[in-house]
Amino acid sequence: MPVNGPARLSGFVLCAILTACGGRGAKAVAAPGLSAAADRQGDWRQVATPADRARLRSWRGAWIDALAQVRAAGLMAQLDADPALFDPDRALPDPVPPSGAYRCRVTKLGANGTAMRALTAYPVVDCGVDATGGVVRMYKIGGGQRPVGTLYEDSSARTVFLGTMVIGDEHRALPYGKDGNRDLAGYVERIGTRRWRLVLPSPRFESLLDVVEIVPVG
Repeated sequence: MPVNGPARLSGFVLCAILTACGGRGAKAVAAPGLSAAADRQGDWRQVATPADRARLRSWRGAWIDALAQVRAAGLMAQLDADPALFDPDRALPDPVPPSGAYRCRVTKLGANGTAMRALTAYPVVDCGVDATGGVVRMYKIGGGQRPVGTLYEDSSARTVFLGTMVIGDEHRALPYGKDGNRDLAGYVERIGTRRWRLVLPSPRFESLLDVVEIVPVG
């Protein structure tokens, strides 16, 4: 799905929920305010910082290192119970989720430092996808750490995510590229029928790899 065209966003984005996506129980949700600096469209390689281009190139190494820690901790059974979500090579056509309300579940793999465990799963929270003017944005609503960013076309089975992390009670994302510790780079893949994932290799804090399951509300 091409995501071409300029991006202009002021204040808050309202995610309009489509019946086909949300179904019964769908509700409108508001995204954090996004800076236009992170919403330029075109080739993601021209938008991504050098550090993020390096992170995206080394995505497989991040998977391997994270899985090695999980295996060493004796926790692989939790990942083996959901092979589609945690298979590094699982990627189906149509990687861009339609606009609508979603439920997201974050799993952090590997520990970056001593404060985290090798495997940490968080509760399901609200998230959303908004396609306006040819620009597709994805954002997590609940939780203390909330990725928000733009999706860029990459291949028939993968879309690149570039954005920043909103923390705590913040209401506006920092401009992409302003703070390397907040910048996020990853990719979105479809892994099943009405099921996607956002993979964030080598995040700055806590883990070696974040996997975010994304499924429609209802």
